[in-house]
Amino acid sequence: MTSRRPMTVSPLWLQGSILTFLFGFAILTYSAIRIYQDSAPIPERIVDESGSVLATGQQIRDGQEQFLTYGLMQFGTIYGHGAYLGPDFTADYLHRMAVHMNRRYGDDEAARARTRRELQANHYDPTTGTLVWTAGQVSAFEEIHQHFGELVYDRKVSGEGLKPAMITDPEDTRAITAFIAWTAWTAVARRPGRVYSYTNNWPPEELVGNTLTGDAIMWSALSLVTLLGGSGLVLGMYGRHSRVVGWHEAEERRVRFVPPASVALTSAQRVTAWFFLVAAALFLLQNLVGGATVHYMVEAGGFFGIDLPKLLPYNLTRTWHLQMAIFFVATAYLAAGIFLAPLIAGHEPRGQALLSTLLLGALAVVVFGSLGGEYLSYHGLLPRGGRSFFGAQGWEYLDLGRFWMYLLVVGMVLWLAIIYRGLRSRLAVESRGNLPWLFLYSALSIPAFYAVGLLTHTRTPFAIGDFWRFWVVHLWVEDFLELFTTMLVALIFVLMGIVSERFATRLIYLDVLLYSIGGVVGTLHHCYFSGGPAVEMALGAFFSAAEVIPLTLLTVEAWSFLQLGSRQQVGGAGAATFPHRWSVLFLASVGFWNFLGAGVFGFLINLPVVSYYEIGTLLTSNHGHAAFMGVYGMLALALLVFCTRYLARPEDWSEGLVRFSFWATNVGLMLMILGHLFPLGVLQLGDVVTNGYWHARTEWFRNYPWLSWARMPGDVVFMFGSAPLVWLTLKVALRTRQTPAPADQTGTALEATLYTEITPAQATARV
Repeated sequence: MTSRRPMTVSPLWLQGSILTFLFGFAILTYSAIRIYQDSAPIPERIVDESGSVLATGQQIRDGQEQFLTYGLMQFGTIYGHGAYLGPDFTADYLHRMAVHMNRRYGDDEAARARTRRELQANHYDPTTGTLVWTAGQVSAFEEIHQHFGELVYDRKVSGEGLKPAMITDPEDTRAITAFIAWTAWTAVARRPGRVYSYTNNWPPEELVGNTLTGDAIMWSALSLVTLLGGSGLVLGMYGRHSRVVGWHEAEERRVRFVPPASVALTSAQRVTAWFFLVAAALFLLQNLVGGATVHYMVEAGGFFGIDLPKLLPYNLTRTWHLQMAIFFVATAYLAAGIFLAPLIAGHEPRGQALLSTLLLGALAVVVFGSLGGEYLSYHGLLPRGGRSFFGAQGWEYLDLGRFWMYLLVVGMVLWLAIIYRGLRSRLAVESRGNLPWLFLYSALSIPAFYAVGLLTHTRTPFAIGDFWRFWVVHLWVEDFLELFTTMLVALIFVLMGIVSERFATRLIYLDVLLYSIGGVVGTLHHCYFSGGPAVEMALGAFFSAAEVIPLTLLTVEAWSFLQLGSRQQVGGAGAATFPHRWSVLFLASVGFWNFLGAGVFGFLINLPVVSYYEIGTLLTSNHGHAAFMGVYGMLALALLVFCTRYLARPEDWSEGLVRFSFWATNVGLMLMILGHLFPLGVLQLGDVVTNGYWHARTEWFRNYPWLSWARMPGDVVFMFGSAPLVWLTLKVALRTRQTPAPADQTGTALEATLYTEITPAQATARV
């Protein structure tokens, strides 16, 4: 029986990580039970006061499905979730209904009081499944249905970023309006036994009496206390024990790096050159589509005079923009995992190259198949029954059809099998708490938590569907990809000899502990106002504050992290210089954007008192761009540059191109944020408070076209930063460096294949 190497750190790290992980998911499981029990009900029928049926539960569910599969969540929002060019359909319907009823009842104070009273009254009977609407609500439905027809369903010409005659089936349009009307009812009808609505009184709407709840104010205050107290505690502990968990061990190690051209490559590693080419191409295309998407903010009817909405309407370009961002990052992560596995294990089993090639082909099928399916779905070119399966499901970030989701999960499982095969011999001799196993665990979380998205489909009650959707958006993206990020950074530094395996393992466990406490339960901050119980706001607000604490800690470490590469360069003739300057700088930018985008901009919008007015404004997009591109996008570029440095022939490598890409992407992203997203988001938030949420979502941006044009310099600089990477990876893919495969050198410690350690005497002699 093969003996295992003991844990390189105390077993208490592993035990503590498991306990906090179980604690976080126990709370999240409790929340899942509550949301199934207490989410806003869908009535079996909506009737007027005489008993005539206005809409059925079947119509409402059909309407949600059509709303999603025609891409309307990528045009406007429901409950504040979705895209930013169109209205928030819930808030817009609610405001128009209140205005209509006030006008119908006399448009005086008595009329306004009657309107508030009728709308807040909950006439839903759970025993019969019947909801009764007043005459004012019924007549408002017909008027608003006509308005949505002119805005969305049957436009005569392109406008608002949409193509004409988008949805012509009257059965579909009636069902969509019924779904939107139901969301507006949940936003104002008081929850049984409570003084607030199913959505915790969201949206803010003076005409119907929707104001901040006491829970929102109380839990916002407690969140701030948690943030300040937790940050002080963690930073105090860090000050006392920084050498235990920090990057400072590098001060005591000196290494000579093996020139990249001298490192032997396996056949599967050479296949990853094509993965990185695909990632770079997707990155460039994503930028180009993003430019077209934001242009609709200043020219809603076209693109510099071209009737682009007829072919590529806003809802389609925004869907592609989001999907290609996910695909670009995922492709780079998959390739990095395949590339690093033989470096960890010391050898590569037979068949890895074939499996990697199959994975690349499967990835191409999913990417092009899903993008094409979304095009057909949004243009109404698929039969109704096939739109959600082969076309688009339409949930933001989970837009791709269910068939493509299944294939993507299968592809991720294939990738996991490749990683496991590559590490298997190494895992057999390692404690299950050591770095190779942690790498496998983090890889396992990638398909596992993306697959949770399969619990959401187009007919799932919205609050429940949104809950599971944010398991993907938050847990998969913001937590487990964050963990995978830390894992890859630490692992690369171990492989290069910059830090020891023991120190890297401690850092990963610390990351798990901190994110398990705040990040897991913090998922609920997305669900404050979408029809779930108020306990979600309490838990989400309280634990979201803890998410900022590890980001603060990482920021404190950013400077020493940035200096690691330069500290390893030993002077003197013949000394090898640090070959990964730009990889490390991309990694350092990850730390910067992590704190600014995920930490500062994320916490800015997570407090319930802020989110109540802010959700669905450009401050959300500001956070999304800074956090997703700044963290996961920059890490993807760091991985691309690091691995490509070994794959490239010396004559094909260009430090100049990589340097230009680094500065252009980081400066371009900062210009996008400071020149457009943040200032426009602040102005929009002010408009919400001054004129109402409905107004800020339908009229605000027309008053500031110059700020939308101010986005162009940042976009252009960013696009120019992505183009050189396509050229570089194309050269590498076509002319990948050919070397013999490394010999089988499986041992009991991570192999120093990328460096040799220099003794103090050697270092002194070279100075």
